[in-house]
Amino acid sequence: MTAQTIETGRVVIVGAGLGALYAALRLAPRPVVVVSPETLGAGASSAWAQGGVAAAMDARDTAASHAHDTEIAGAGIVDHDVATRVTEAAREHILALTRIGAPFDRTPEGGYVLSREAAHSFARVVRVRGDQAGREIMQALIAEVRATPSVQILEGAMATGLETEGGRVTGLRITSSGPVGSAPILLKGPAYLLAGGGSGGLFALTTNPPRIRGQVIGMAARAGAVIADAEFVQFHPTAIDTGEDPAPLATEALRGEGAVLINRDGERFMLSVHPDAELAPRDIVARAIFAQSQAGLRPMLDTRAVLGKRILTEFPAVTEACIRAGLDPVQAPIPVAAAAHYHMGGIEADASGRTSLAGLWVCGEASSTGLHGANRLASNGLLEALVYADLCARDIDASCRTSPDQPAASIDVRFEGTSDQPDPGAMAELRRTMTDCVGVVRDATGLRHALRTIARLEATAGGSASFLNMTATATLIAAAAWLREESRGGHFRTDFPNPRPELAHRSRMTLADALTLRGRLSEE
Repeated sequence: MTAQTIETGRVVIVGAGLGALYAALRLAPRPVVVVSPETLGAGASSAWAQGGVAAAMDARDTAASHAHDTEIAGAGIVDHDVATRVTEAAREHILALTRIGAPFDRTPEGGYVLSREAAHSFARVVRVRGDQAGREIMQALIAEVRATPSVQILEGAMATGLETEGGRVTGLRITSSGPVGSAPILLKGPAYLLAGGGSGGLFALTTNPPRIRGQVIGMAARAGAVIADAEFVQFHPTAIDTGEDPAPLATEALRGEGAVLINRDGERFMLSVHPDAELAPRDIVARAIFAQSQAGLRPMLDTRAVLGKRILTEFPAVTEACIRAGLDPVQAPIPVAAAAHYHMGGIEADASGRTSLAGLWVCGEASSTGLHGANRLASNGLLEALVYADLCARDIDASCRTSPDQPAASIDVRFEGTSDQPDPGAMAELRRTMTDCVGVVRDATGLRHALRTIARLEATAGGSASFLNMTATATLIAAAAWLREESRGGHFRTDFPNPRPELAHRSRMTLADALTLRGRLSEE
């Protein structure tokens, strides 16, 4: 189908979360257009983030200590220079958000209230009302963006593909994000920034918003971009296990406050698993939760002794989720499960956020910068989005030939017609397969089955661009997991349960590489 073409002088930004909006503001007064499938704030993972932003804001803490914790959590494959750069920049971005109006919790003396989360050696997570950080930061950014004349928001539009020529991105295909889609429209701008989230929704048990299903990573991969560390998916240990899809999140800050994990027999099982017990790295806690679930022991998070009625006011999102399920967290422990939460892998980004395709930048969860390694340190996700949004904005601005003050007309988009939509049955099977075969624990048999199933679904479920973007990302995750014959961080294989020193490096792969492997395994 030939796409209608719209040429614009605006930088094209895909996504409407923290990275996208922060980059739009950092690019001002350069004109930008932000492509958002939903009303701002409604469908971005950033708005769902509960813990906060990690930053060394206490005078006794240091960026070097923060970087060290990041490297330890990342299980040997964090890029040291990236960790240093990001943690050193953290403070300035917290101050920038404060100036914009983010209502961080403050002490009576005017300092920041700081929480300690898993694998941090210091309390350094800047928060808002306990578990409201993502939502409140996003509201402040949205208000600032809407008041910024250089930013146009294109709500109700979904990116589905990239046009390339000679290794350079020359256009972005968009359709209506409504239930029937639309004929594609090709936006051609001076630069393209992907900031459209991760891939957690590819799994049946996830904490991610419904639209976050690997489409942005997949469209870049289908255009030929290099994908790094695809096998490393972080499973949050304490998704609230009440049957909701997506699962509500019981923030790690609860364990930072002293909440404990018990099973149906009342056993505090993390004491025998790791010296840091409930504050062990996320991958370790997630596998312990998974093991309890598999054994039928019903893991639960018990906040009663440490918080009591305080949970009602200090952690309103958790309380609301419990109430929806008929639970009273003041009187009873909260049932939890390990759920797909954050993708450490993604589109490979260099120190300026550039991808392997000219004219294309990436920030946020869709990227792989080397910061997270095999296991993201708690609350480093929002921090990375801020730092790389700023780096991308600076580099995009420097690369554009026009003056940043040169105006650009608003884009007038009229979606017409319909488009192929993902088959609900195929999507459900894909998500079940990813949870069952590419989840918290993996092995060769399950990964081979996953790759074969993905290939079959691609062949039989129609040619929806959105679905093909999802299956591309799913293929990359499973193929990279197949190739990494060890266990490291968020990637755990029962057939290779130990880390191998010679594999202590990042992985890189193109979709063509992954499809070759998938084809070979499908024929065996």
